[in-house]
Amino acid sequence: MKLMEYQGKELFKKAGIPVPNSAHAATAADVAAFIRANPGSWVLKSQVFVGGRGKAGGIKFADTAEAATPIAETLLRLVIKNNQAPEGEAVRSILVEEKLDIASEAYLAIMLDRATKRPVFIVSAQGGMDIEEVSEKHPEAIVKYAVDPAVGFQPFIARDLAFAANLPTGYHKAFPKIAQALYELFFSYGANLVEINPLVLTKDGRVFASDAKVELDDNGLFKHPELAAWKNDSPGNDDEAAAVAIGLGMSNYAKLDGDIGVIANGAGLGMGTMDAIRNAHGVAANFLDIGGGAQAALVKKSYALVVSNPKVKALFINIFGGITRGDQVALGIVEALKGDDLRKVPLVVRLTGTNEKEGRAILAEAGMHPVETMDEGAARAVAFAKSSGT
Repeated sequence: MKLMEYQGKELFKKAGIPVPNSAHAATAADVAAFIRANPGSWVLKSQVFVGGRGKAGGIKFADTAEAATPIAETLLRLVIKNNQAPEGEAVRSILVEEKLDIASEAYLAIMLDRATKRPVFIVSAQGGMDIEEVSEKHPEAIVKYAVDPAVGFQPFIARDLAFAANLPTGYHKAFPKIAQALYELFFSYGANLVEINPLVLTKDGRVFASDAKVELDDNGLFKHPELAAWKNDSPGNDDEAAAVAIGLGMSNYAKLDGDIGVIANGAGLGMGTMDAIRNAHGVAANFLDIGGGAQAALVKKSYALVVSNPKVKALFINIFGGITRGDQVALGIVEALKGDDLRKVPLVVRLTGTNEKEGRAILAEAGMHPVETMDEGAARAVAFAKSSGT
């Protein structure tokens, strides 16, 4: 579960991490009303998940309510795009935040390193820009520290990080408390990533989290029922909302640019299927992982979701039966193709593993002919898509 900036900062405030004075607004009138009641200089920040909003014109400044109104109206009509989200994300709300008198910008994050199985702090004195760009051009400017969970956070870790990253001395007093609060937030909310970019030092010596990027593990959300409204109100993007609507996880479905639909059970098999399609000179239209124990009803819903994309010209269903039974998948496929309520596209099915013979028998009885291998299925799906486009 990804959080918007304003949501992440709500958690920051609870954890004791200093953030600028701000208000979340859904309309231009709300923005104007807040600024009118709180005279000063303000930043209007589009609330989206995609990166690069500043370069896309999603961050503006205003000193009066009258000036802020047309700016907010423009922001609320924006669709912000980047390389990872070429279709873009519409701006639905704005964070109105006090404008800081910035002396320096740093980067501070903690994330799960699956290789070491430990939370890792990442710090750089070059904040306010993409950490990937810093890593590429100035790798020496980034320092890391993997924390042993058995020992936990210790103040010396923050001090060592601050000196190793060459943070300006103005950060040194506040940095240990902020780092400790970040560590405690990371564990208490079951986060995969908590990032502050930039961590701002103002000219009068104060330190603020000027941005917030928080990603929580869906599996731990039951511990925090107070976050349910955030999950329901802002599922991240249309793909995540579609996945949640049919009973999948938020990261189990993503729409892509190709014309061959993909349904697989397991993220690895799904990515392997997309690679096989590319090797066959085709392009996948989506990624969809139905999970390890998918039943017929979910297979039908997944089929409907994939073919609802008008770009899809063929569909490749690739199932390895372990927990998932091949006959259940076959029943779902046959059920999905019944009636005239769903769009029909050429279908290629590979079933192997648990109950594969029973599954293939069900498909054969319905007039379908499953393939034996993934490469064979990918090649056939590509051929169907090309013939459909001619």
